[in-house]
Amino acid sequence: MIKWGVIGAGGIARRRTIPEGIVPAGNSELAAIMSRTEDVVREIGEQFGARAYTREDDLLNDLDVEAVYIATPVHVHAAQVISAAQHKKHVLVEKPMALTIADCEKMIQVCRENDVKLGVGYMMRFHAHHRKFREMVRDGALGTPVLGRAQLSCWYPPIENAWRQKPQLGGGGSLIDMGSHCIDILEFIFDSQVEKVSCFTGNIIHGYPVEDGALMTVTFSNGALGVVDAFFSIPDNSSKNMLEIYGSGGSILAKGTIGQSPTGEALAYLEKEAKEYEAQQERKPGEGEPIEVEPINTYKAEIEEFADAIIGDRGPMIPGEDGLWNQKIMLAAYESARTGKTIKVR
Repeated sequence: MIKWGVIGAGGIARRRTIPEGIVPAGNSELAAIMSRTEDVVREIGEQFGARAYTREDDLLNDLDVEAVYIATPVHVHAAQVISAAQHKKHVLVEKPMALTIADCEKMIQVCRENDVKLGVGYMMRFHAHHRKFREMVRDGALGTPVLGRAQLSCWYPPIENAWRQKPQLGGGGSLIDMGSHCIDILEFIFDSQVEKVSCFTGNIIHGYPVEDGALMTVTFSNGALGVVDAFFSIPDNSSKNMLEIYGSGGSILAKGTIGQSPTGEALAYLEKEAKEYEAQQERKPGEGEPIEVEPINTYKAEIEEFADAIIGDRGPMIPGEDGLWNQKIMLAAYESARTGKTIKVR
């Protein structure tokens, strides 16, 4: 049983990761939480039966805590991960991993030097549909992969002191906050890394200093192309968070699998690979086969997998190196948007 401490106990931690991940996980226990707001952290501590701290060092000096989940604004991730590692705590940090490549590399190095695990919170890889899509692509059900498209959008108007709307605190807007999840999912399903990126960003509706919309196109090492669109300026119910995977032997069309919920729906359109040209071939809508899976709570699966890595003394499924790679893609995308050029990811 791994005993967890949480730094940044409000937000996603309080809404999702604590109640859906740590508390019900079969191999984990919530020991302590930390937030700078005393009345809030006390309330959360009472809610979940955990010791409450207002200082990071107090939580990190708690000898009962073996692993730390960090869900704070991005600009403090690096310092907090490094401090946790130096206190010999294993660390699961939310995405984006940090603001810079240098910070990501330092986090990995310090965790390695202190012999602790470092994982990054791309929990959508655990979604049952996404795992099934990866299996189908790997087994050749869609033929040769051709195109992947991932969409994650919401309505996020200007909010006073919202760190995601300040570039120096979050590193960007809709692209790095939501598009990073999308490109991670496409790489996961294709089992192939991004090679080149072209990106457009804009402030179409909202006036804050980060982008409220982004469109990114990529090439994968397996030859497929990809499209990611992420917007803070589309009403929630109007954004269906589509995921589309196309190959020479068929397609998968999914709705609502990208996001924080374990639900969603998907159809597979599988056929023999076309051998001859058929002009104006008749389309036959509505003939897709539903892809049925047993829902998996992604937060519970994320926590249990990381705890298992600690117990089994193995690398986590989503290590720090994956967070570093995603950051390289995101920074290449921002460079492309700034310069108007296609950028090779290195």
